[in-house]
Formats: sequence, C-alpha cells, structure tokens
Amino acid sequence: MTTHVGSPPERETPSRPGGTSGASRPAPRFPRRTRLVRLGRFEIKAAPYVFIAPFFILFGIFGAFPIGYTVYASLFDWTLLAGNQGFIGLDNYTRLFGDALFWNSLRNTFGIFVMATVPQLVLALIIANLLNRQLRARTMFRMGILAPYTTSLVAVGIVFGFIFAERYGLARYLLDVIGVGEFNWRNERLPSWAAISAMVDWRWTGYNALIYLAAMQAIPRTLYEAAAIDGARPWRQFWTITVPLIKPSILFTVILSTIGGMQLFTEPLVFNYGRIQGGSGRESQTVAMYIYERTFSGTFNVGYGAAISLILFLVIILVALVNFTLVRRSIRTTEE
Repeated sequence: MTTHVGSPPERETPSRPGGTSGASRPAPRFPRRTRLVRLGRFEIKAAPYVFIAPFFILFGIFGAFPIGYTVYASLFDWTLLAGNQGFIGLDNYTRLFGDALFWNSLRNTFGIFVMATVPQLVLALIIANLLNRQLRARTMFRMGILAPYTTSLVAVGIVFGFIFAERYGLARYLLDVIGVGEFNWRNERLPSWAAISAMVDWRWTGYNALIYLAAMQAIPRTLYEAAAIDGARPWRQFWTITVPLIKPSILFTVILSTIGGMQLFTEPLVFNYGRIQGGSGRESQTVAMYIYERTFSGTFNVGYGAAISLILFLVIILVALVNFTLVRRSIRTTEE
C-alpha cells in the first residue's frame, strides 16, 4: 500500500459486538460478591431464628417431651416392678376420678393454696409500699426481707416444727396466753393447713415484696406530687396510682404463686417429719405428695401417677387463667 507523505497514520477500527472485525468481550461478572450478598441476606433472615432456637430446643427437651411422655405413660398399665403391661386407654383416668384419696389431696392443695397465697401477696404489697418510702437503712431492710427466701427448706421445717410442736411449741404457748384452746397442728385439717401456709408465707412474702418494690420505684414521683397537690391522701394515692401502675407485677406474682401453690411438696413433707401421707389421716397431703406416693412407693404405678400428673397440670392452667382474669378485672375496676 502506497503511503503519501504527510498523511496521518491509519487508525484501527475498534471491534463492535456482533461485528466481524473482532471477537466480542463479555461483561465483567462478580460471582464472589454475589455469593456474599446472598449470604448476608440469609444471615439477616435467619438470625432471629438462630437466637430463639436454644429456647425451643431446651423447651422441647425439658418441657414438651416430658409432657408428651406423661400423656403416653398414662395410657398404659405400667409399674416399676412389672414393667409395661400393655395399653389400657383411659382406664387410669376413670379410676382416678373415682379415687377418694385423690380428691382429698386436691382439697388439701386448694385449701393450703388459698390460705397461703392471699395473705402472702397482701403482706408483700404492704411491705413494698413501706420500703418505698424514705427510711433509714433501707438497704438493710431490703436484704432482710429476702433472707427467708435464701434459707434452706430443711432448716425452715425444723424451726417451724419447734414452733408448732404439740407440747412445748411457741404457737401453743401464745394461744394459751390469749386463752385460745389447743390445736393438733399435724392431725387436724385446718390447723395443719394454717401451719404449712405460715411456712410458705414466711419464705415467699419477701421475694414478692421485692418484685413489687422494683415496680413501685419505676413510677414517676411527679404523679404522687400532683396527687398530693390535688388533696389525695397517701392511701388514696396507693390505690389510684401505685396499684394500677404495678398491675403487670401483680399479675406476674399471682400466676407464679398459683403455679407454686398448686405444686406444694417440700413444705408439707418436712412439716410432717417426712411422712408422705401428710398426717395420720392425710389431713395435709397435697396432690404432688400423692403422685409421689403412688409412683415411687407402694404399687409403684407409673401409669397412674402419670395420669394424676397430667390432671394436676391441667388444673394449674385452669386456676392460673381464672386468677389472671379475676385480678385483671379487679385492677381495671380500681382504675375506673
């Protein structure tokens, strides 16, 4: 090819996609970056489930599985000595509803629960209201009311055993001073209920009082100041400000006390010197004690004990719901 002098050099024409002048170059891709983006999105979506997974795993192992296995065992004639004798359906439940000892234990459980829970929560509310004021050595008092909760139940049982001793007990001495007759604290129904309720109240009143106190301290002081300016007395302030604003804590303690009160075992057992029958005439035997008696002593009937346990579980749920509804309505009426 002839080149003229002074003419500019020829330029190469760039290849176009789809043209014939050169091969097309693909657009750059970023596969590693795409995978990281997808992984990040997956982590964001899966993170909440990962955080709550331990709870459901532990609940499945220690909650759902025992309940399911209890239902399974209650449908069989199963003893620790003879083993599983076969499927019997609802025979354990039919036998249970005709068992006078079960109804006696359920009656004792409800009686002790009512006698222990109502004074316990009322005293806790009063103590918390007193500790919420400007007092000297408030920290010492707060630590002191929690001391019974940290005490061993065996030690508590020994102390209350001396208090309610039949001959030389402190309770008998005080009753003699005021001229009240003697009580058989272990072989009469109502006295045994009262003694066991005193043990429960002594241990749990301070614990509930601290829960109420923590809720009271979260209430703004300006509300009380405004009420005082309007002429409201301390008692009126307590019912119109304090009680409605600590409603969640009250509901929490009611549910907690219901669950604990319906499962009483150690207090009546220790009070009766380890007798699982709860007195000579079963005056203070609770449902939990009766479950232990039928499952791990006597006939060692696991299937029958499982049926009682399941009925107790349903009773606890029912009573807790009833208490929750009643307390919620009463507090709502107080607010109005």
